[in-house]
Amino acid sequence: MVKNYCTAEDAVKEIKSGQRVFVHGSASTPSVLLKALFKRTEELKNVELMSISTLGDDLFNKANFGNSFFINSLFVSQNVREIVNGIHGDYIPVFLSEIPILFNNGIIPIDVALIHVSEPDKHGFCSLGTSVDIARSAVKNAKYIIAQVNKQMPRTHGDGIIHINQINTLVRVDEALPEVNYGSKMDETTRTIGKFCAELIEDRSTLQMGVGAIPDAVLNCLKNHKDLGVHTEMFSDGLIPLVHSGVITNKFKKKHQGKIVTGFAVGTRKLYDFVDDNPQVVFLDIDYVNDTKVIRSNPRAVSINSAIEIDLTGQVCADSIAVYQYSGVGGQIDFMRGSALSDGGKPIIAMASTTNEGASKIVPFLKEGAGVVTTRAHVHYVVTEFGVAYLFGQNLKQRAKALVAIAHPMHREWLEKEVMNRFGR
Repeated sequence: MVKNYCTAEDAVKEIKSGQRVFVHGSASTPSVLLKALFKRTEELKNVELMSISTLGDDLFNKANFGNSFFINSLFVSQNVREIVNGIHGDYIPVFLSEIPILFNNGIIPIDVALIHVSEPDKHGFCSLGTSVDIARSAVKNAKYIIAQVNKQMPRTHGDGIIHINQINTLVRVDEALPEVNYGSKMDETTRTIGKFCAELIEDRSTLQMGVGAIPDAVLNCLKNHKDLGVHTEMFSDGLIPLVHSGVITNKFKKKHQGKIVTGFAVGTRKLYDFVDDNPQVVFLDIDYVNDTKVIRSNPRAVSINSAIEIDLTGQVCADSIAVYQYSGVGGQIDFMRGSALSDGGKPIIAMASTTNEGASKIVPFLKEGAGVVTTRAHVHYVVTEFGVAYLFGQNLKQRAKALVAIAHPMHREWLEKEVMNRFGR
C-alpha cells in the first residue's frame, strides 16, 4: 500500500550512493525533490542523474556536485550544459524514440524515478501531466518511485496515467510549473522563415514542430490554412490560436483522427490550462509518437526542425558546436524520416542563415568534432530567411549551389569560392 505524504527531505532519503536516478523532464521537472536531493551532497557519492531536457536555471550547481552527482544526459538543456561538458557529466547520443528501449530492455536499469504528477482523482489515479514522453517507460521500469504531487500540474489524457499505489513515496506541493514563452523570441528573421515554411505546407497536412521561436513563427503564418492536423513530439502556445480558430481540426489524419498527439508540452500557464483535462489532446509514449511507421501513416506529414549548422552537401549538425555538446539528437531524425515516407510529406530544416555573432550557418565543412544528426540523404528542404533550397534528388554540386543561394549575402562570395574549389566549374 502507498505510503502517506511526507516531506521532500524525507522522501529523497531513499536514494543511496551509487544509484541511478531518473528525473522527470521539461515542464514536469520535479524541482522540489531535486532541491531536497542536492542538500545531501556531503553524504551521497556517485549518484547518477538521468533525464532529457529539464527546466529550472537554479537547480543544478556544479560547485555542489563534487563526487556526489553525475549527470548522464539523454538530451542537453541549458541548465545542465556546463556540467555535461565538464567532468561531472556526459551525454548519450540516442534517438528520442529509442530511449524507452534502454529502460525496457535493461540496458540502462533505473533504481529510483523522481516524477511530477497531478493530484489523484477519486479513483486514486494521477497523471504524468505535461511530460509523458520517456517518463512512462522510466516509471514502468524503476525499482522505486518518488512523486511530487502538484495541484497545479494539469491532468492530461493518454498514456500518462499512474495509480498512487504504484508510487512508493508521495510529496505534496503547490507550485507553478516553469514557463517558457517562445513567441516572445520571434523577430523579423524568424517571421520571414515562418512565412517560407508556411508556403510549403498544404491544407490537410499533419504537423510536427520542434522547439523555439521558428516553430511558433510558422504557426503564426498558418491562419488561412484549413483542416491541419498535429502529430508531434512536443508543442507550445503557438498551437492554441489555430485550434480555437478551427485551422487545426485533425479531421484528415489516419492515426488518432480528431486528436492532437504529442509526447510533451512546454509553454506558459495558458498552455498548461489548455491541455488540462482536454480530451482533444493525447500525451503518448514517445516510442509510439516518434515511430516512423506511425508518423508516415498520416498523409502530408510535415516536420520542421532546426540546425546549428549545415554543410554544403546537406549534412545537418543540430546537437553540438564542434565538440561542445549543446543539445541532443532528440526526435529530429525520427520525424525527418517519417515525414519523408509519408504520402505527400515534407521534411524541413529551418534556421537563420547566420549565428547571433554573424557567422554563416551554411558552411563548407562542419566544425571538427561536430555531430551529424541528420544525414544529407535525409534532407529534403532547407529554409532560411533568404528562401528555400530543395536538395532531394540533387547531386553534391547542385546541393551546394542551392544552399549558397539561401545563405546570407555577405557570405555568398566566400561560399561560392568554396564550391569552385571543391567541385570546379
